[in-house]
Amino acid sequence: MHSVKIHAPKNLNFTNPFLHLWYPGYNEAFQDFEVSGWNDYGPSFHLNLKRNYFCFKYGERRNGEIIWESVERCYGQHLGAEVWTVAEHNEVYPVKPAETVGSTQEYFRNIKNLGRKNNYLPDTDVTGQGVISMLGANYLQDGTTLFGFFHPRAAQVYLIGNFNDWQSPYHLKPEPGKFLPMKRYRGYKGEPNIWLLRTGLPEPGDPMKNTYQFLIVGGVPLNEQQKPIKIAQDPYARRYGNDYNQNNCQVIDPSGYQWHDHSWTTPPVDRLILYELNVYGFTDQDPQMPEKISGTFRGTIHRIKEGYFNDLGVTALALMPTSEAPSTLSSSRLGYDPCGFMTIERDFGTCDDFRSLVDTAHQQGLAVIVDQVFNHTSNYFNPLWELITDGTPGGFYFSGSTPWGNRVATEKEEVQNMLVDACKMFILEYHIDGFRFDATHSYWMDHAFLQRLAYEIKDRGFKPDCILIAENLPNEPDLNLKGYNGYAQWCDAFHDKIKALLREGVFRGWTDNSPTYLGSIFYFSKDFYAAHTNNVINYCESHDENSVPYEVATKGDGLIWEEAKERKSRLGLFATMVALGQPMIYMGQEFGVERPRNRVDLNWPQFLQHNSYYQWAKGLINLRRRYPGLCISGYDPQQEGKFDWILGPWLEQKYGGGKNVIGWTTKPNDLSWERMVVILNFEPYAVTVDLKFPLPGFWIKLADIDQINDLPPKNSNSITHSATIRTEGQFSDFTLPSSSGFIYKWESDLD
Repeated sequence: MHSVKIHAPKNLNFTNPFLHLWYPGYNEAFQDFEVSGWNDYGPSFHLNLKRNYFCFKYGERRNGEIIWESVERCYGQHLGAEVWTVAEHNEVYPVKPAETVGSTQEYFRNIKNLGRKNNYLPDTDVTGQGVISMLGANYLQDGTTLFGFFHPRAAQVYLIGNFNDWQSPYHLKPEPGKFLPMKRYRGYKGEPNIWLLRTGLPEPGDPMKNTYQFLIVGGVPLNEQQKPIKIAQDPYARRYGNDYNQNNCQVIDPSGYQWHDHSWTTPPVDRLILYELNVYGFTDQDPQMPEKISGTFRGTIHRIKEGYFNDLGVTALALMPTSEAPSTLSSSRLGYDPCGFMTIERDFGTCDDFRSLVDTAHQQGLAVIVDQVFNHTSNYFNPLWELITDGTPGGFYFSGSTPWGNRVATEKEEVQNMLVDACKMFILEYHIDGFRFDATHSYWMDHAFLQRLAYEIKDRGFKPDCILIAENLPNEPDLNLKGYNGYAQWCDAFHDKIKALLREGVFRGWTDNSPTYLGSIFYFSKDFYAAHTNNVINYCESHDENSVPYEVATKGDGLIWEEAKERKSRLGLFATMVALGQPMIYMGQEFGVERPRNRVDLNWPQFLQHNSYYQWAKGLINLRRRYPGLCISGYDPQQEGKFDWILGPWLEQKYGGGKNVIGWTTKPNDLSWERMVVILNFEPYAVTVDLKFPLPGFWIKLADIDQINDLPPKNSNSITHSATIRTEGQFSDFTLPSSSGFIYKWESDLD
């Protein structure tokens, strides 16, 4: 016989309850048991049974009818001889569940004045109910640390760490005087789901007193001893310890870093010139970088301080994931397998190293954008996997899979709170200017979440100028929001068409090199998805795509030679810099690196100052940065009188009709000397066209595919230069060489 005592919760509100029991697979084996006794928890049932596994639910006889609760539960002998149940769900616990002692709002009133400077105390509640969760490990002004943990199905939670010798009732040698039980509070949706504990034991600066985890009893999978007990990392951990086997969380004090970027202002979207880089790959193979800092935050800081990015002309660093990932550093290690949304990658450096990177960038006039991978998590070392069991694969935090890992349940409000909190933490504690969100197609990520994220961060005033960028392939227009304030998207239409044109053939089987849509991609893909130029990031290279030299060589037909690859590469960069929308380049594109997709190795030229490609590229990028006529923005610049076509395959033959030729003029304001003309020829042969310059006068050639010659003080160009065009407006028989591009600027009247 097997004897078990089952405790039912009193909040069932049954006055005459009974327990209905059955054995799965035995249709005839139903039994009803009456109450054996009552206590402060509720009614209990004492059962003596032949079998050690059964299922049950509670019912009540009322006025000749039976009222059933909706929850069914199952018991196994591994749970022990005495178990507890709750009304909210089907968990069966081997211990008495902790009582709910209050609400997080009530708790917050007692500590709200103890928050440290630059420390984010989580407070997101996308439901609008104003729940302040206080999750994670937050070091307070009085020297205590407040620990918060979300778990709606646990019976008990203990804080364990090196500051209490990892003690709990489940330690091999328990010492009750060192136990740190957490208390349960009503949190999200007014339900008992947040556990809090405040203690003075941890010391953030002492590695012997600052590592921790949570021990959870109930609501988790069975462990090796067949007990529902789990030691788990904190989803809100800011950093993991140096032991890669234990991966203990660290208590971090963000308030100690002294910032120097007080005068910094995040640039508007239309001023962005993005440089995508991988922290490891950017400096790991840099021969001029000290070995001890190569491949780290400090290596990138070194490059920033040298003025590399200012010299190049970019305005924003788009960092590939900086969050902890379990994969080993290598030339193919991208970081898109996150195991923590708020952690900092240990291999890159410390949290303060990352703060220093952002601080230094801001002092040099560079915005910093962080890549957030919220669509999936790693399948290896995944702290969220089965953290909260709810009968679904992977548990509460997951819903299905993606091609890259477990799909995060971004449709759940509690999960949305966590991810928005992650962004807020990066903004407040690291001064991040914005985010790029990986793979946001509605297959992989709930778009209501992305809209709520924009609302919580921008509309509610946390950071109104926060830059939000989405990788959304194919591009979906619902992320445009109101256009100017919507997500900027990596523009798939631009990338694919440019690659097809450059390789003189079909790209990936769906985009060809015909003149179709040529105008659309240069006019910020308005015909495809964008409502405003702010909704577009144009690029022809990224971590996810082959570099242009590598891509065009896959076509062959004369494109395998170095001269051809370099010319196509220059044309791709030229197109990226002049198209309406915001340009982005991938590290190494500025000197024409050739490599396949998903590689972060970077072979630096030994003498950049003598590298003709680099000198040309930085000159081109700086033109984009300097001249308003090269960064036209708006909902419809053509209708607003700021843009007009002068060449295109849809026009007459003399204006490029039927050819892969495109050209336009810009008028950013009423100043004549800001007028620009841009022309590109993607044909593999020369094309002769007539040009309609919008004003008579001297038009200086600032750039072509071979050289950049800016005006003083940047360079020595002038109206006396031999390449300057003197025209009354109409200029006939202008020859565009094969694979070429030109930028002209009005400088002076004819008189």
